[in-house]
Formats: sequence, C-alpha cells, structure tokens
Amino acid sequence: MLPEPLTAEAMADAEAEVDPASLAAAQRLRRKHSPGVAAAALDQVVLRRRAIAKFGDRAAAMFFTRDGLEQATRPAVAEYHARRLAATGASRVVDLGCGIGTDALAFAAAGLRVVAVEIDEHTAEIARANVAVHDQLRGTVEVLTGDAEQLAPELIKDGDAVFLDPARRTSAGRLWRTEDFRPSWTFVTGLLTSGRPVAVKLGPALPHREIPDAVEAEWLTDHGETVEVCLRSGPGSTPDRRAALIMPDHRMIARPTSTPVRALGQFLYEPDGAVIRAGAVGTLAEELSAWLLDDQIAYLSAEKLIMTPYAGAFEIIEQLPYAEKALRRWVRDHHIGTLEIKKRGIDIDPALLRKRLKPAGPESATLIISRTPRGARVLHARRIAADDHE
Repeated sequence: MLPEPLTAEAMADAEAEVDPASLAAAQRLRRKHSPGVAAAALDQVVLRRRAIAKFGDRAAAMFFTRDGLEQATRPAVAEYHARRLAATGASRVVDLGCGIGTDALAFAAAGLRVVAVEIDEHTAEIARANVAVHDQLRGTVEVLTGDAEQLAPELIKDGDAVFLDPARRTSAGRLWRTEDFRPSWTFVTGLLTSGRPVAVKLGPALPHREIPDAVEAEWLTDHGETVEVCLRSGPGSTPDRRAALIMPDHRMIARPTSTPVRALGQFLYEPDGAVIRAGAVGTLAEELSAWLLDDQIAYLSAEKLIMTPYAGAFEIIEQLPYAEKALRRWVRDHHIGTLEIKKRGIDIDPALLRKRLKPAGPESATLIISRTPRGARVLHARRIAADDHE
C-alpha cells in the first residue's frame, strides 16, 4: 500500500537519485512520471534519508510528512511507552493524534490492539501505509481520520488505555503555549483525571506549573538529546512523581533537597537535560557530594570524581579571565584550532565568541563560561569520558 500519489516505479526511480532534492533529479523523474508523482516520490526519499538519524535502517521502508518526521517518537522511546501501557493490563489503546503512526506500531508490537486517530487526511494515509508495511501486525491497528475530541467519547471503552501526542506545530512553526495545542489542553487534562491509564507525550520544555495534580511526569533523554516529557495517570503511574529517564534504564526520581552554593572545585558536572527539566539537580548533587556554582545555574562542582549517566563530567585545568582579548591571546598561544565553548548564566553567543577568538592550530580545548559566587569565570576543562575512569 502506497500513499497517494506515489507509485512503486516512481519510488524506485527516486531512490536511485544521488541527490533527490536537486533540480536535475526532479527533471529526470518528470520525464517518466507526472509532476505530482515525481515531486511526491522525491520528497519521500529526501525525508527517508533525513529520518535515518531517528529511525536507522527502519527509515528505508517508512513514509513521512515533514511535520510527522519532526514530531514522530523515536523507536526506543515508543517501545518504552508501549511497555508501560501494556503493563497496566489494558488490551487496547486509543492513540489520539497518531501522526505518521510510529507509536501505534510500537503499541501493536507490544501486543496491544490499537485504534489510532489523526485529524489530517494525508497524514492519516501515511500512517496507514506505515502500518501496512508490517504484515505481522495486520488487523491489530485501525487508523481513523477525524477530530480526536469528537471521536474520543465513542472510541474509548472501559479498560482501554489512552495515548495522546497533541499537535504542537502549525504551518507557522512550533507551538509553545498549551492553550494552542490540538487536541485542546482542557481535553488532555480531562483525560489525565479520568482514572484510566493515560500517557501524554509533550515537548520537554513543558513548565511544571502546567502539570495537573496527581500526575506523574517523566523527562526522557535518548542518545544525549532530551526529547520529551511524558505525563501519566491512572494504573501504572506514580502520582506527583517527577523523574528523569536516561534511555534505556537510568531513572532518577527528583526529591526535595537543599543544595549549597560554593566556589569551584576540581571537577565540574553538567547535568543531563532530563535531570534539569525534572527538577532533579539537587538530587544529583547529593549523589555526587557536589554543590552548585550559582543557585540559578545548573552546573555542579565537587572535589571528588564520581562518574554518572546523569551528567557530563569535566576536570578543571585552569581558570581564565573573562575578557575577550585575553581569551583570544590564550587560544593563539596554545594553538587551539578546535574550540568547544559551553556557557550558562552569561549573555553570550558561543558560536559568535568562537569566531571572534579565531581558533587556528592543531590543538583542541573546552572552555566553560559560567556565573559563580565570585562573578563570571572561564574554565579551561577536560571532558572525562566513562572509559577514562575505568
């Protein structure tokens, strides 16, 4: 099954193109196929190649839309959601706002029957095509086109689990306010208080104040990128828990702490984004016997090194003056050609500063610029890899 207006011949011709985004590729395909078919096939191949970073080898057999690829859940994360929903005892999940169907496929692979709803007709067709690729899941996933809020009352039955991935993009770009989400935030929060197993996938920047009472919130990092927060309620959730999950299985539960602010020690830790978003920096500080450099900055410092999956670790080599002229001279004198600049609490653009410091030479260095109890400091640091400490 191919989504309209694609044909197998056009897809094969597009796949053979070295640069499917080029004008030459478009001209070649238009000699064999209608303009609409040629454009659709080339667009799919461009998206498939872009999707390799998220889906790996699976991308070659998938269909995408541009927004669908952007918002699609990564396979490992979708499989995690599916395991948790399956563990609630539900046998069927209603997937509201299914996009291109990646979560629905994971639910079905976990043994759940799936009814998926997508409001955009073309995106729903793409989801059906992605389901049809998997013969072993035939009959377990039904994709409906329609408004989730209108269809939900008749679709959701007793014993069902519900998964929502509200649309957070429009033609104008990404949506940041919950009141602009679709389905509406009122509808989402209503389901979260329904008592049934519910999981809601949202962007990781969701403010804590938006999370309803008695709802679990878990921020997820996959391959170094904090990709989402998932809100859960009902069976299988832990009310009011805030946690960071570093995929696949490192979980830190935030707890109330009081973290001191002190001067820089020998080591500096940069907490993972999920740890920061979950409000677990203080919890991490306790585990590392560390302290904050500033009560508003998520850098931790310590005198003893403890390797952790929840933070990057750096050894401080020296402190440098926070003065551009002096930093430029330091970069020149040390023959630094590869320069990583990290910053927190300081109003600078690292990319622009790197350009002004004019790195050139065979050496590499990391500079960390941060607010501290003694003002802004520039730290020449060495990143510590896990195998450095074995």
